[in-house]
Amino acid sequence: MSARDDVLARVRRALGPSPSAPEVPRGYHQAGASRDGDAVARFCERAAEYTATVTRCGDDALAAVLGARARAHGVTRLACPAATAWAVDGAETVPDDPPLDPRTLDSIGAVVTGSALAIADTGTVVLDGGPASGRRALSLVPDVHLCVVRAATVVWSVPDAIAALAADGARGRPVTFISGPSATSDIELQRVEGVHGPRTLEIVVVDEAP
Repeated sequence: MSARDDVLARVRRALGPSPSAPEVPRGYHQAGASRDGDAVARFCERAAEYTATVTRCGDDALAAVLGARARAHGVTRLACPAATAWAVDGAETVPDDPPLDPRTLDSIGAVVTGSALAIADTGTVVLDGGPASGRRALSLVPDVHLCVVRAATVVWSVPDAIAALAADGARGRPVTFISGPSATSDIELQRVEGVHGPRTLEIVVVDEAP
């Protein structure tokens, strides 16, 4: 008998007879399940719990709100996806065309993007690499991320989001789930923000016109 077999035999003897396996409940949440309440309000509440700043406005006030939030961080230039020309009052937007190199993105220091959808239960914004979201590096290098979320794209749950993103996955697009500013507690259990992405997340939720 090898040393490995000897150790495994001792483990089996110590464990004794195999206990009966308990029945595992399978009542998982499914996509499309009906829910009561206001999904957009829940999303705003949950996103704020992740220390993201959340502002709601209408389409007519979007440029002014984006400008105000940019000024709050001393931002005068913002990178943006090449296919989406965001208007930001009082600030210059720099299209990602040709693709901005990491040093340039870092020097600009802020980005404004749209989003594919948002998840109410988890306060998560999802970027899909499409025209509104832009390429992945665009939202990861700058220190400040202003993200526009259309109220109509807010879904209740993660299963709802996965179902809605199936086509993006089939096309091989990178999908990024963002729950608050980038943060880690890997080093001595001390929370550090801005390690893997922006340290500041500003979410602007655009309500539909009545």
